Amino acid sequence: MKQSPFCFFIFLLLFQYSFCQGKLNKAEESLKKSIEQINWDDNSSNSSGSYNSYSENDNPLFLAFGRLLVEVGLYVTYYTLVETPAERERAGSTAFITKHPYFNSKKGNYSYEWGQDTQLLSTTFRNNFIVENSKLYGNHLTAELRFFKRMSLEADYLQLWERNTFFGDNSLAVFTILAKYHRIRTERFNAYWGIGASYIAGEVKELGFTYGLGAEYFFAKPMSIEANFNQSSFNYNTSTKFNALLNYHINQFKLSGGYESFSIGDVNFSTFSIGMGIFL
Repeated sequence: MKQSPFCFFIFLLLFQYSFCQGKLNKAEESLKKSIEQINWDDNSSNSSGSYNSYSENDNPLFLAFGRLLVEVGLYVTYYTLVETPAERERAGSTAFITKHPYFNSKKGNYSYEWGQDTQLLSTTFRNNFIVENSKLYGNHLTAELRFFKRMSLEADYLQLWERNTFFGDNSLAVFTILAKYHRIRTERFNAYWGIGASYIAGEVKELGFTYGLGAEYFFAKPMSIEANFNQSSFNYNTSTKFNALLNYHINQFKLSGGYESFSIGDVNFSTFSIGMGIFL
């Protein structure tokens, strides 16, 4: 009977750990479990594996049909990702980058004509403070360089912090580099797709492939709405980022606010976002 207080104390510690463990810790652990699973699968396959060989079908008609499917696929993919013949005849095909939205008109990021509101290069910086609750918050910094009318390179840094009463403070950082192709370029609306890489720091230290999609609509001066999504693959697990923001443009500056969500491993984060950007 003398051991009852001690057993109760141990039970209380285990109970607190299971329910008070921070979300950032859980996110890191879910990613690390995936890495451990990969290492286990690799060792198992190397220790006992066999290769089965089979003969290829060398029928000339089959090979010709396969080449035709590949060529058609590439043709359709090019039109989808880059440009169709009909679009080459439109003004958006040669649209120029503006110095900043609503420079002296109702135009957004692109202008159909070269003028005092356009330039060859454009650099944008934006920093947003994000918060989910009183214990979990972060900072989201992005920098983007636009060039060659249709291309841009974006660097994204997401830093999350979490205060935990029982286990101390936790932090997690995600770095992303994305090469973008701006598929749709009109004076009021633009949309892009991109590919790149992400790196999760902290205890995970994993590099993964990333793809992204996004668009911005300049519906009424000086306002615009934008949405961005990207997903990163880290071996057997993924990480996603999404935001939906309302922007208010003041000369070369913009104020933004809205919603940002993240998923890291099996853990989801939903945050309120507010920040400021500048066009250079």
